[in-house]
Amino acid sequence: MTKTDLSNCIRFLSADAVERANSGHPGMPMGMADVATILFLEFLKFDPKNPKWLNRDRFVLSAGHGSMLLYSLLYLTGYEDITLDDLKNFRQLHSKCAGHPEFGHLAGIETTTGPLGQGLANAVGMAIAEKILAARYGKIFDHKTYTIVGDGCLMEGISQEAISLAGHLNLNKLVVLWDNNSISIDGKTSLTTSENMKRRFEACGFRVLQIDGHNFDEIRTALKKAKNSKKPLMIDCKTTIGFGAPNKAGTEKCHGSPLGAEEIKKTREKLGWQYEPFAIPDHLLAEWRKCGINSKNWERKFKKSGISLATNPLQNIDLFRQKILDEKQKQATRKSSQQILEFLTAQLPNLIGGSADLTESVLTKTSHSKTISAQDFSGSYIHYGVREHAMAAAMNGIALHSNFIPYGGTFLVFCDYMKPAIRLAALMKQQVIYIFTHDSIGLGEDGPTHQPVEHLAMLRAIPNLNVLRPCDMEETLACFELALAAKKTPSAIVLTRQNLPFLNKDSQNYHRGGYVISACENPDVVIIATGSEVVIAMEAQEKLKQHQINARVVSMPCFEIFEQQDEIYKHLVLGDKNILRVGIEAAISQGFEKYLGCNGIFIGMNDFGASAKGEDLFKHFGITADNVVEKVKLKIN
Repeated sequence: MTKTDLSNCIRFLSADAVERANSGHPGMPMGMADVATILFLEFLKFDPKNPKWLNRDRFVLSAGHGSMLLYSLLYLTGYEDITLDDLKNFRQLHSKCAGHPEFGHLAGIETTTGPLGQGLANAVGMAIAEKILAARYGKIFDHKTYTIVGDGCLMEGISQEAISLAGHLNLNKLVVLWDNNSISIDGKTSLTTSENMKRRFEACGFRVLQIDGHNFDEIRTALKKAKNSKKPLMIDCKTTIGFGAPNKAGTEKCHGSPLGAEEIKKTREKLGWQYEPFAIPDHLLAEWRKCGINSKNWERKFKKSGISLATNPLQNIDLFRQKILDEKQKQATRKSSQQILEFLTAQLPNLIGGSADLTESVLTKTSHSKTISAQDFSGSYIHYGVREHAMAAAMNGIALHSNFIPYGGTFLVFCDYMKPAIRLAALMKQQVIYIFTHDSIGLGEDGPTHQPVEHLAMLRAIPNLNVLRPCDMEETLACFELALAAKKTPSAIVLTRQNLPFLNKDSQNYHRGGYVISACENPDVVIIATGSEVVIAMEAQEKLKQHQINARVVSMPCFEIFEQQDEIYKHLVLGDKNILRVGIEAAISQGFEKYLGCNGIFIGMNDFGASAKGEDLFKHFGITADNVVEKVKLKIN
């Protein structure tokens, strides 16, 4: 029995599963099988019997299209929740072995990957989380994060943001294994790139080793050097995609298509694999099942240490809320957010904050937020730099790693740069909190490039994402409470730059997503507004009274939570469908249609903004109480 025999187990499980599914990517697992064999058999610290062991090494397959590499490894190493039948069911409906690794489908999958580069940035977040735990609790936490990346991962822009951040923070327990096969879907990578990857990583602060990815001695030597590296490490593994396939190896033809029955037959002959599809001989499986370690000793030490990662419930929150009610401050909700974070960060050490180079604008740092640096990870605040995409993806890694709840801030308009990672947080059901300020044309003179108009609609279109837009400090606190309670849902808290008055409320059902903030008997019109536009709705309510028109005002800080309420409550809030409804939001109308119906009125934006004072822009675009009154009068009279 040789190491090649063991790596061939991966090759043929992968090729056979793709062939059976008639769909998938056999080339990458076949090419990286040798590297993965040495990594898992000799270096990776994990326990298949305790897959969520806190001090395990993390393995992230950033090149998620090669998912059969991971599924094969999980089966071969003895994870209990995967069977040979699962491999045979690859890419089928309800299969644990989806086309790309899906977090939650199998215990050994650390994160959902597929969109290239995301896994690399997730791995950076995991490596950050490990450093924080070690700084807080000592060497009882001491593990590495390994990630396999492909040529495509390193072409994606997020990869540069991620490796730049990793190098800056000197994440020396991060090991990037580059599957350098020089092939992408279109053909040779020379069609599209000519980067010197060694110099690129070195420029970011990495140590780089270059090896033959099919030479077991070179693989082993490189991974040994990773053990005590003083820098983050990139191992350039020169490989052959589809290794062993006589006609398709080294070409794009084995990247994203089955090899075909005849090519697999010839591959078996070339590599001396005499076994039927999905058949792993007992002596090879027994050798694979020896890898991994027993985590019980560590678990005993951890229990004896008295360390607890559990979070205590918030204290004095009712007193804090009463202080808000007593003071009734007129201020921007970004400022309200800062004061609330001051309260929260004092009590919740598992909150890991940060911003994309906008700390003084988005107000995400508090007096309890000590900055994390390459020299000191004992803090709880990360300056991510102008790296919105990497920030969002790293926050996913931090959330996935242990008990941390990451929050990160930027301007709402830049959520465009974060959207792929936000989508994955929602897909993985991770508790990640995004603090988006400067939420409308109300930000003023920076102009239309910085004034978000379509962004609320875009965020609301993402399943399992709560988009929360409060109207004052009281609602802002409620939005944070909702975000902290949403253990399986990320939250986007959307905040103003401009000051807003404190509003008196006839009810306080903000925890239900929408509620009647200003009631009236037998309304002729129901006005629904969010955020800074709620005060406009209430002004319109008063002005409509002068025309003998009764209006009810509904504050709708979160569409998604409101939609979860029963129909009786929704009817109590919105009234009968035959009552005229008006929606007010300084954004496009998309999403409001379900509440307004065909006959409703929307007061908002249908174009980009402009550069001027915020109050002038609201008048210019007709987002005013007077315009509401005129539109309602035309409809009713």
